Amino acid sequence: MIKPITRKQAEKPPFKLSLLQKILLVLGLIILMFTSLPMVVILLIGLLPSLTIMLVDSKNTNKLIIVGCCNIAGMFICLTSILNQYNLNQQISILSNIFNIVIMLGAAAFGMILYFELPNIFSVIFKNSAHRRLRSIDNKLDKIAEDWGRDIINELNK
Repeated sequence: MIKPITRKQAEKPPFKLSLLQKILLVLGLIILMFTSLPMVVILLIGLLPSLTIMLVDSKNTNKLIIVGCCNIAGMFICLTSILNQYNLNQQISILSNIFNIVIMLGAAAFGMILYFELPNIFSVIFKNSAHRRLRSIDNKLDKIAEDWGRDIINELNK
């Protein structure tokens, strides 16, 4: 039975928001900003490394995920202190303390180090494992050679 030729369907265009959806999204962000201004300011300053990666290297989602998760983990300390005392004075005291900024941005730096060095660490681990396995196989071959004799193994290698 001959199958009919099927044509490839055209790819769907990327998801686009309508004008009404864009307006509602902007209004929602404005309402969120005015109702939770201290938290939004901390989030904007703390997420600068993640926002930079999103703008500069938007195709590399692995880097964004690793750095973003580490960045949010570093910001979690500051966000919990904002939630405990929800006022603008607490926001100013958090942002004026240099150690809080170092923790937030340093966690993102740790994420970048993880992104660049994790493949190297795994390659070293796998290489050491392969060398250990090769030594084990060589030791087993030497033991077999002692049991059966070297001349038999030499004949098999020919």
